[in-house]
Amino acid sequence: MDKVIEVNEDSFDADVIKQSAHIPVVVDFWAPWCGPCRMLGPTLEKLANSGEHNFILAKINVDNNPNISRQYQVQGIPAVKAFIEGEVVDEFVGALPESKVRAFVANLVPSELDALLADANSSLVTRQWENAELAYRNILIDYPEHQLAMLNLGVTLLAQGKGCNAIGYLQDVRDGKELGRAEKLMPLANFLCQAETGWSDEEDIPTEEAQYRQAGNLLSRGNIEAGLDGLLDVLRIDKQYKKGKAKEVVLAVFELLGNDDPVTQNYRNELAIILF
Repeated sequence: MDKVIEVNEDSFDADVIKQSAHIPVVVDFWAPWCGPCRMLGPTLEKLANSGEHNFILAKINVDNNPNISRQYQVQGIPAVKAFIEGEVVDEFVGALPESKVRAFVANLVPSELDALLADANSSLVTRQWENAELAYRNILIDYPEHQLAMLNLGVTLLAQGKGCNAIGYLQDVRDGKELGRAEKLMPLANFLCQAETGWSDEEDIPTEEAQYRQAGNLLSRGNIEAGLDGLLDVLRIDKQYKKGKAKEVVLAVFELLGNDDPVTQNYRNELAIILF
C-alpha cells in the first residue's frame, strides 16, 4: 500500500473518507505556489514513509479541487486535516516544525511502542502480574533502555515476590520520575530478596526480628495485609527498627499498591498513629 497518494475531488470519497474507516488518513491541502506548503510537505511525506506511524498521507491541490477545499472550509494553506471513520478528528494550519508535526501524528496514530506499552500497562493496572511481566520483558528486548518499561517490570516482579530479580531492573532506572519511584520501591526489593535467599541461622533472635522476618516471608507469598501487620507490630516496638528500614519497607509497599488502594489508605493511617 502506498503511504503517500495524490487525491482529487473524484477520488476523495474512496481514498480519504472510505479508507479512513480502516487506517487514519492525513490530508495535506496545498498548492505548488505556496512556499510554506513546500516546507511542510516533505516532513509529512517522511513521516508517512518511515513506517513509525501507520497512516496514509493524501495530498490535494486546492487550485485544482476548489469544491473539496470549500467543503472543508480551507481558508489558508498548508492546511492539514486528519480523518478517522470519515470524520475530521484533528487539524492544523501552517508549516509547523517537525517536532510538532510528529506530535500531531503520534497523537493520531500511536507508534508500535505506544501500542505495546498500552497493552502492558493495561495488564499492570488490572494486576495481571504475569502477563504484564511478559509484556514488559518483550518491550525491553527491542527497547532495552526504556525507563518506564524497566520500572514497571520491577513493579510486576515485586508484586510476585521476586525481589532479587526486581533489584536489577530498579537499579537500571536512572531518569526523571521513574527514578524517584524506583528509589522508593528499592527497600521492598531488598527486603523480599532477603526473604527469597533465606535469613541467617542465628538462634534466639529477638521477637521483633522474628516478626520482621516473618513479615518478609508473608509479603513474598503475596500476603500483603498480613505482612504489613507484622511490620507495624515491629514499629510499635521500635519506630526506627534497623535504622528506619522497617518503615521504608512499609512505605515501599504503599508505593507498590498506589495511593488509591484501600490497603494503602488503611495502613497509612495506622502507620501515622504509630509514628506520631
